[in-house]
Parts: sequence; C-alpha cells; structure tokens
Amino acid sequence: QVQLVESGGGLVQAGGSLRLSCAASGRTSSSYAMGWFRQAPEKEREFVAAVSRSGDSTYYADSLRGRFTISRDNAKNTVYLAMNSLKPEDTAVYYCAASSSPYTTVVAQTRYDYWGQGTQVTVSS
Repeated sequence: QVQLVESGGGLVQAGGSLRLSCAASGRTSSSYAMGWFRQAPEKEREFVAAVSRSGDSTYYADSLRGRFTISRDNAKNTVYLAMNSLKPEDTAVYYCAASSSPYTTVVAQTRYDYWGQGTQVTVSS
C-alpha cells in the first residue's frame, strides 16, 4: 500500500511555470511506476506523463511533450511534474498515481493502483 499526496498547484498566468510534487508514503515508491493525470472541468481525466521505477524512462502525452517534464527522486519518495509555458487549457486538477504494472511506463489509468487526492492548477489568460 502507498499513499500519495500532491502539492505545488496554484494560480499562474499564461506563460508561467509550476512544479508539482507527489510525495509517497508507505511502501517505497520505487516499487511502482508513476504517472500524472489531469481532469479539466466537465472533461474526462487524461494521461499527462509517466516515469519508470528507476526514472530512466519517461513518456508524455503528445500534446504536452516539450512543455512538461516528469521526474522522480526515489531517495525522497517523490515524483515531480515541471510545467512550463502554461496555457489556460492546462487548467485542471492534477493527480499522481502509482502502478504495480510490469510495464516500464504506464499510460492506461486502469493499470494504476493508487491515486492522490489531486492538486488544482489554474492558468489565467
């Protein structure tokens, strides 16, 4: 079992940056592939980025590649999402998740076992 707590969300102007953190407790997070997802108002939750257990492999939603960077520090049991050049359409609740799937990076939400409570990111125009 692992508990996930996101932080770092907030209000930012378009073009700005934020770095989200996801702190894991319980079973060590290095046992899990990790991912970030987001859900905008009245939209379904969507995949943002994923990172492998070691941190060596990453994968991004096509539309976000180049602006968002996922990373992890297993010594701190923390996963990060650095977001640059933010746009109003990036406004959403951002969730981190942990997967016990054997895949290196995990895209499908159904393959994630644990979820955080989410952190709100609002980008003003």
